[in-house]
Amino acid sequence: MEATTITDQEASALLDRAEAVAERAYAPYSGFKVGAVLLAADGSFFEGVNIENAAYGSSLCAERAAVAGAISAGDQDFIAIAVAAAGDGDISPCGACRQVLMEFSPDMRLVTGGPGGVRVEKVSELLPRPFHL
Repeated sequence: MEATTITDQEASALLDRAEAVAERAYAPYSGFKVGAVLLAADGSFFEGVNIENAAYGSSLCAERAAVAGAISAGDQDFIAIAVAAAGDGDISPCGACRQVLMEFSPDMRLVTGGPGGVRVEKVSELLPRPFHL
């Protein structure tokens, strides 16, 4: 598997896994559960869920939770990330998550789904002018 591509079958499997992971989210305030599954170049998977907090600014998005797990495990080489909401339609990462994903791999594929089926896009297409130091 090349670092910048995934097959349709891999994308669908990754999205299915993200939908299942979303059920474990901690979302007592919004009820909006999100799951993310990050695929590393070595074939490892890192899962994340949104974790809400009564002080909303302290909440954590699923995408950043998955990245935090990967970085904590020593992995920084990512191929794709699937993001799904439990029982909901097509969603997309927030701006903060887009910036974090760009930090590690602008060519990483973002997999989402909805009524139109599975969508695969480059992270750089979602954030064409990221912040750089």
